[in-house]
Amino acid sequence: MIHQEYGPRRSRATRKPSVTCPETTFYRCPRCGRLLQELERREKGDDPCCCGGAMERLEPVAPEDLPGGVLLDYRIVGGFNDNAVQFFWQDADQENRLEWVYLRTFTGGCIKYPPEKKRPPIIFPLADEDAYAYCDQSPCLECVFRCKRGFILYAYLSGVGLAELPIDRMDPYWQTKPASN
Repeated sequence: MIHQEYGPRRSRATRKPSVTCPETTFYRCPRCGRLLQELERREKGDDPCCCGGAMERLEPVAPEDLPGGVLLDYRIVGGFNDNAVQFFWQDADQENRLEWVYLRTFTGGCIKYPPEKKRPPIIFPLADEDAYAYCDQSPCLECVFRCKRGFILYAYLSGVGLAELPIDRMDPYWQTKPASN
């Protein structure tokens, strides 16, 4: 009989969890650069204040609307026990430097500030419901089950602003891919 190994971060969910984390809105102070993450959206005109004035609401752009030379991508790795999202970026010059990246998951989120010389990827380890996986393939086959559909990566690039990258990609050729090690 095969003994099934359960890691401490492994999801015990028997079906894909629904998104319970509220929508995320980001604000930035135009004077000092302070960042505010808000989980419940305010009404327009009711923006928070900093340095004696209103903070600007960061409106995300889609990855396809980013300037040339700026690329954002992700990969889901780890299978059942070591589930993680890897975030990759490429910026053509220092003008569009990645300042921070935030992963919104089913149950919450995590923000990371990469050091200036950091090279891709940035890794977001997952646990509990957020680590739900239909299969044990690593990297993810991006099959029809789309286990992380509902996750969103937000990346702030200094010369561009906020970009939004939903984790919902599906590869129609997943069944013809060779099994990974």
